[in-house]
Amino acid sequence: MKRIAIQGGAGSFHEIAAHAYFSEDEIETVECDTFKDVFKAMEKDENVLGIIAIENTIVGSLLQNHNLLRESGCRIIGEYKLRISHQFVALPGQKIEDIKEVHSHPIALMQCEDFLDKNRNIMAVESDDTAISAQEIAEKRIKGRAAICSREAAEKFGLEILEEGIETNKRNFTRFLIIAKPDMAYKMNRGMELNKSTLVFTLPHEEGSLSKVLTILSFYHINLTKIQSLPIIGREWEYQFYVALTFSDYERYRQGLDAIRPLTSEFQNLGEYREAQTPLN
Repeated sequence: MKRIAIQGGAGSFHEIAAHAYFSEDEIETVECDTFKDVFKAMEKDENVLGIIAIENTIVGSLLQNHNLLRESGCRIIGEYKLRISHQFVALPGQKIEDIKEVHSHPIALMQCEDFLDKNRNIMAVESDDTAISAQEIAEKRIKGRAAICSREAAEKFGLEILEEGIETNKRNFTRFLIIAKPDMAYKMNRGMELNKSTLVFTLPHEEGSLSKVLTILSFYHINLTKIQSLPIIGREWEYQFYVALTFSDYERYRQGLDAIRPLTSEFQNLGEYREAQTPLN
């Protein structure tokens, strides 16, 4: 049985993504309050895998998780793209007019901005997790409070869906990374057909330094699917670049990395894995 550390509880989107990615395996989830706790669980037991949200089509990148991943020494072994649909749920027998406040993770609240704007009489309250927000209502029998969570969480905790699909944009997807400690990552990806990787590096303050790297990647037929810059704490106006790459020829891809490495500093390959397809709905 695989043990997977997730941020959040039963019915959370991290749990849903974990079961979907490992659909052919029997898994046990290790519930963690924060993303930092996910990495702590993996540090405590190197056989524990992790899954973390890294990017959403509405709110963009989860910048904190980029840094946590880089500092942890963990490797990316896979990714999963999940369609996110939010439900407005409460104890059975209530109407939307009865609700005074709604609790959910801040990212979920951002994704439901239009719904909240139409219901300004309902106070939005940030919490640690979507599913835990639903669980608290159910266990404490709190009337006048709603949660924004998954359909699975609503069903698990016996809550009624007062309005479904309240996310602002219906093309709402979150990309999750599956991560492992280096030795476990090697075992998990042995023999797998790889076509994607994530790198992080810094560049000198020179004209055209980034352009040179991108030109070399293009020459080796390596496709840049995402680039994210993050400031380096304590080094004013200097940045780390996180880049996601796809490739069809592994040997040519490795040659491309060898070619750009001398142009960069603090170069890290955060993992090589199989690209996930975006669901149709």
